[in-house]
Amino acid sequence: MATSVAIVFCVAGISILFLYQSVRTPIGTSDQFLVIEPGAGLSTIAKQFERQGFTRSEWPVIFWGVLGGISGSLKAGEYFIETGETPAQVLGKIGRGEIFERKVTILEGVTFREMSARLAQAKKLKDQLSQMSDSEVMNALNLQVSSIEGSFFPDTYHYVLNESDLDVLARAAGKMDRVLNAIWESRSADLSIANKYEALILASIIQKEAMLEAEMPVISGVLQNRLKIGMRLQTDPTVIFGLGPDFDGRLKRSHLKQDTAYNTYTRHGLPPGPIAAPGRAALSAAVNPSETEFLYFVAKGDGSHYFSKTLAEHNQAVKKFIK
Repeated sequence: MATSVAIVFCVAGISILFLYQSVRTPIGTSDQFLVIEPGAGLSTIAKQFERQGFTRSEWPVIFWGVLGGISGSLKAGEYFIETGETPAQVLGKIGRGEIFERKVTILEGVTFREMSARLAQAKKLKDQLSQMSDSEVMNALNLQVSSIEGSFFPDTYHYVLNESDLDVLARAAGKMDRVLNAIWESRSADLSIANKYEALILASIIQKEAMLEAEMPVISGVLQNRLKIGMRLQTDPTVIFGLGPDFDGRLKRSHLKQDTAYNTYTRHGLPPGPIAAPGRAALSAAVNPSETEFLYFVAKGDGSHYFSKTLAEHNQAVKKFIK
């Protein structure tokens, strides 16, 4: 009888040791991914572990999941498995829902076309945009604006497997709405713009004109001074945007005379919509301009600008820094 009991304990001990070693042995020699489909239970996941070589048998995984109490809390998704991790650690990840996230960055100052191209390059991000027109995207995201430009806040966005570029844009649009609302509430008095959409338009111009954040409020002051006195904005980025995809990168004097809805050399006031995606600094500058008497500015070639009060002074600056 004693011998039988000893044998039972010996077998049980060996089984526990085998179970422990099976789920505590490091997986492979390289990083890899594991995709858990929606509705997959512990048994299905254990079979995946065996198929992908995480363990020699599915049974230790099943027992470990049951003993650990995580068999009912397994989360679907894509998981990143690092070299040296064990089946037990991976199962813990799945139980905690530590789904692998990728990220994509929307840069300040990009157009919607440039933004779409960047999203198209993002790994494992489903493509919906290439099959949709701008108006279809606006309808899908419920954007109540005249132009899709400027609707998305520049930032880094995380996404998971099976999400699409449209999902990322939905988050970017939501963030732009929140940021713009908050910044508009902090606006200065006596602005030359009437509403937050005009602030967005002006911010997009500031974003394209300024390379230095410190100069954004000053450039905003210049543009708002022009708006106050009915002077044309005469900004090159608006002309370039109006020329569309045919623009080859070289702005010519003839372009400044080529009338489009966005040519602020030929038309007064703000253009009908934003020309790019402005960041937080440009948005803030649009509603909190510097108090200045400047009416002109010209790029100095080092990222900064020279600001002038009179046309005569401006013309001298142009000769110095452009020619």
